[in-house]
Amino acid sequence: MFGALAGAAAATAIPAEAAAAERAFQAAPGRSKRPNILFILADDLGWGDLSSYGSPLIRTPNLDRLARGGVRFTNGYSAGAVCSPTRVALYTGRFPGRTPGGLPEPIGAANATDGIPATHPTLPSLLRASGYATALIGKWHGGFLPHFGPLRSGFDEFFGNYSGGVDYYSKYSHTGKYDLYEGETPAEDDGRYYTDVIADRAEAFVRRPHDRPWLLHLNFTSPHWPWEAPGDRAVSDEITARIRAGDIRAIFHEDGGSLETYTRMVENLDQRIGQVLDALRRTGQERDTLVIFQSDNGGERFSYNWPLSGNKASLNEGGIRVPTIVRWPARIRSGQVSHEPIVTHDWTATLLEIAGAEPHPDYPLDGASFAGYLLRGASAPERDLFWRTRSARALRRGRYKYLRATATGADALYDVEADPREQANLAVRRPELVAELRTRWEELDAPQLRYN
Repeated sequence: MFGALAGAAAATAIPAEAAAAERAFQAAPGRSKRPNILFILADDLGWGDLSSYGSPLIRTPNLDRLARGGVRFTNGYSAGAVCSPTRVALYTGRFPGRTPGGLPEPIGAANATDGIPATHPTLPSLLRASGYATALIGKWHGGFLPHFGPLRSGFDEFFGNYSGGVDYYSKYSHTGKYDLYEGETPAEDDGRYYTDVIADRAEAFVRRPHDRPWLLHLNFTSPHWPWEAPGDRAVSDEITARIRAGDIRAIFHEDGGSLETYTRMVENLDQRIGQVLDALRRTGQERDTLVIFQSDNGGERFSYNWPLSGNKASLNEGGIRVPTIVRWPARIRSGQVSHEPIVTHDWTATLLEIAGAEPHPDYPLDGASFAGYLLRGASAPERDLFWRTRSARALRRGRYKYLRATATGADALYDVEADPREQANLAVRRPELVAELRTRWEELDAPQLRYN
């Protein structure tokens, strides 16, 4: 529980200010109306890529300020190790494997299977039914037209891309096609850098008059490949020409990028998030807007994940432990640090409870609500955290994590509080705990859909 912060998981409290910020969790006094909800999702941002999470190179003053204004989680997790599974879990509140769209790693082609079915209740559809306006700006990656899309899954409006990643200037994707849409219609592009375009659109949404509370999913593609920072138009021109010539793998930019480019991408992301947060303040909505920031999975080639091992696509900590920040000035005191494990679909359950919306009884949530923990001083929910990919399985219970990767085929056990780098395999010492966690993983896995 939060009262035990000072002695918990010291190895993960990287920034120097963390010790001073840690104290028994406190909600802000008083009551408030139902909040606006701004959920900001970065793309492939690594555990240590923010200066508030220990980056030695990248400066992120706006996200650091957001963290100081609320709670910074040191054990925040993504629901998946790549893009689509995490997004499916966020929208549905359930394990990715409950839904066909959560099986591809990630969704890569238009078909009638790979996506979130329009009949499935989602966070936006449930909040819309309870009186919220709902919008998604940026990356969807929950299934392609004509079968799936944000407007079919509870969003009133959508502006952004359907695929996993686009060229930052031309907006071409791995499909070999242009991918910038207003709803379900291709949108005219002004040729500007995509992160800037998304932020401007989000700022306009925040600034417009609102007669009811709103949910805005702001899904940046940054710092996902291709490795293009603001001004890198020559890089974009080369990649786009290759895509148009039939080389669709050019978008993956396996022959490009650098630490300097990556740094500029993340610092631009931070600047543009600051732009949207400033709009909240200037419009008088900051106090009553709950802001959540998270990455959709661990970082990729140029990310800084120390002290974690692994990166995107793995179930090691570096593939699934991600920066996670929450701020709500009306209800949550500033300057707090939490070591409680929290995963993407916990936020779905939390937001539904805070907004007064009920989950659909036919689609029970796998996430646990942290509303009591955040707002009423209750203990954090105790439950096992579950992950699976085609090549690995993992389950965390308290300080212990069970892990098996197909590459080795062997079960491993780590104390991720004492050993977040997952180097000391305790499986031989604790065979009974390995067996217990393996059995629990298999129980949770059994009712889920099978991989093809």
